[in-house]
Formats: sequence, C-alpha cells, structure tokens
Amino acid sequence: MKDFSIIAAMDSRQGIGKGGLLPWRLSADMAHFKSVTTSSKSGQRNAVIMGRKTWESIPERFRPLPERLNIVLTHNTRYALPEGVLRGSSLQEVLSRVSQMADVDQVFVIGGAQVYKDAIMLAQCRILYLTVIHGLFECDAFFPEIPSDFKIISSEDPQSEQGTIFHFSLFSK
Repeated sequence: MKDFSIIAAMDSRQGIGKGGLLPWRLSADMAHFKSVTTSSKSGQRNAVIMGRKTWESIPERFRPLPERLNIVLTHNTRYALPEGVLRGSSLQEVLSRVSQMADVDQVFVIGGAQVYKDAIMLAQCRILYLTVIHGLFECDAFFPEIPSDFKIISSEDPQSEQGTIFHFSLFSK
C-alpha cells in the first residue's frame, strides 16, 4: 500500500471544525492547502481522500477540488457523486485502490475527524502537514493526538491574518 500524508488545520486544543465548517477563514491557509495538495510530478496528479461530511462542507462551486483526484468515503453506495469523483467504503480500501493507479503521485487525507483518527494510526501515514492556529475556537470536531513516532521537521514563523496568528508545521515519521 502507498504511503500517504495528512493535511489539517487546528487550533490550540486541536479543534478542527464546528457544525461541519471551519471555525476560521484564513486565505493563506487555503493557499497553502492548495499548493501542497496540487504539487505533483509532471504527468501525474495527487489524490485527496475525505469523509462524506468533509466533501459536503466544501462549497459546491469548489467541488470537486480541481487538479486532484477526489475520493469520498461513505458506506452509502447510492450516494451521488459527480463524474470523476471516486467513492470508497473504507480508508484501507481506497488506499489499496489508489496504490494501483499509475497517474497518482501523492495521497493526502484531508478530513474529517474520524478519517484523521483512522489514518494517523496506519503505518503508511508518513507526513503531517499541520496549520496550527494560535488560540481557541468553538469546535465540536478535533484532530487526534499525534503519535510519538511523529517528529517535527519544520515549523515556519507565525503569520497573522485578520488578527488570527497561525503557523505551518511539518511532522514526519
């Protein structure tokens, strides 16, 4: 099975969302997300794996996420998805399937909470791209504890946008 990365933004308590939405709006974080998840080898594209609720939280005009293979996890085999968007019933299943695709460079798990929790425990999860937002937001979804075998590789200087301070960190195992 192919190695994969997780990309997420979280507050100081590892909160990632409220009511199916991000509790903040940071254009620099969105640009970072797009840059990381679209940068691939020539002639290839990256895959983004997400749960159904994460898929639904993306505004319709931005779905599917362009320049990436979008994969939605759902047990509902009748759940309607646009042409070109893949469906899978489990993370293991879609990781196995995407490993067979010659045109896929990197694989990213992009949420939500349960998918992150399942993904971070797999041996194939090698890199965490985390946007750490300084401060606390009202959240009802949380990023899981980061296992001790992940070590911080880099942490950029904090930035500020609309009064919100945040920084990008990279972990690897």
